[in-house]
Amino acid sequence: MTQNIIININDKVAEIILNRPERMNAITIDLLKELKDALLSINKDESLSVIIVTGAGKAFSAGVDLRQLEANGTDVSSGGVGKELDKHANEVIKLLEESPKAIISKINGFCFTGGLELALAADLIYIANEAKLGDTHAILGFRPSWGLTQRLPKYIGIARAKELSFTAKTISGIQAAEYGIALEALPREQLDSHVNEIAVKISKNSPNSIRAYKDLYSAASNKGLAEGLEYEASTSYDIPEVKERVQEFLKKLR
Repeated sequence: MTQNIIININDKVAEIILNRPERMNAITIDLLKELKDALLSINKDESLSVIIVTGAGKAFSAGVDLRQLEANGTDVSSGGVGKELDKHANEVIKLLEESPKAIISKINGFCFTGGLELALAADLIYIANEAKLGDTHAILGFRPSWGLTQRLPKYIGIARAKELSFTAKTISGIQAAEYGIALEALPREQLDSHVNEIAVKISKNSPNSIRAYKDLYSAASNKGLAEGLEYEASTSYDIPEVKERVQEFLKKLR
């Protein structure tokens, strides 16, 4: 039985809840291991189409558990959080980015530093108005090592990303949506229902089409335009349900 995460399955949607509310869901090696195991299992489950990642209590995640770093005697003199933590975190982020499922980060509260790096690995981000978000590495002298400097500029541009990182300022959920980090900001009491509605809409569509879209959008994000266009035109996918779905659609038109 897991201790650091909770998994809820509702039809084709899996919700993974980071479950260390007493520590603002601070990230530990054990939490990452449980999260990795859950993602490996869910990614293989063809009955599931969407994964929502969120946090219990008042936070999505406040970042790395500094108390654990100290207890483990981790050498942070180079500004890193340790090879083992980096290894597991980057494996989790890769599983999110390369998952065949649609990944939604539901930022319900505080989301800082390592928590932000985790959230940015999603396909879609929704946030509570009242949430607080920031990249606070520089306050303590850390440097990001889970991909923040590569992903954040794609959301908000290099200058805005530098400003957030250099100042380590905290922004609200509303500002996060204005900046482009989140697609939408909503009152906290509306966040769950709105995200669930989006997840259900996605889950009704072709899962293999979603898989293809994820791969193609990844190419668009990580390749140059010419190379991306060539990749889109030349890459084929196995989407066997397309015939049945077309027939169902045509029946509605008759």
